[in-house]
Amino acid sequence: MFNRWVEKRVAAFENEIMKKYYAEVESMYAKMRGWRHDYRHHIQTMKVHAAHGELEEIEKYLDMLDDDLTNVETVLRTGNHMADAILNSKLSIAAQKQILVKAEARIPVSLNVPAVDLCIVIGNLLDNAIEACMELPAGERLIRIYIEMKGRYLYIVMTNTAAGVKKKNFETRKGEGHGLGLARIDAIVKKYGGYVTRASEDGAFSTEILLPQ
Repeated sequence: MFNRWVEKRVAAFENEIMKKYYAEVESMYAKMRGWRHDYRHHIQTMKVHAAHGELEEIEKYLDMLDDDLTNVETVLRTGNHMADAILNSKLSIAAQKQILVKAEARIPVSLNVPAVDLCIVIGNLLDNAIEACMELPAGERLIRIYIEMKGRYLYIVMTNTAAGVKKKNFETRKGEGHGLGLARIDAIVKKYGGYVTRASEDGAFSTEILLPQ
């Protein structure tokens, strides 16, 4: 009975989080489609300002467009479309929250790990990193992402600045105390025979994951 309750709770969690990720991706793409649709209007507006010699107005308009585009621009092309969608939707959210993100990612199109599970892992990692960064002043918010194949493993490492972090090592593959999101990461990594380690030191928190492919 208890196991069924746990399974139902996990299934409900995964369903809700995938709905959330889907909505975030749709929002990002909707903004991009809106940009394409309004492109001619932006050009016409600037032509009117140019015709009247209003260079200062053109500069203000370009600054506004630059800020708007920054929030929807696709910043990562990993080679895996599903990973691109979840990564770029999360990075768009991070940009809106004034979090500096330094990312490098290359992911094969075909993976042994299903796209849903990969999205849960990456999405939860970024959700936790963004939440931790928001406890700091804007100038101290930083997330570093590195994803690459290491031999037969997909290697994922994410580091973020965090407030009040003390030196500590976290046991792998244990969900207790990490919250349901981190527990799901651990469960997915264990499911595919991978490895996860966590550590915090000097105001930063990092997670390293190896998933066999």
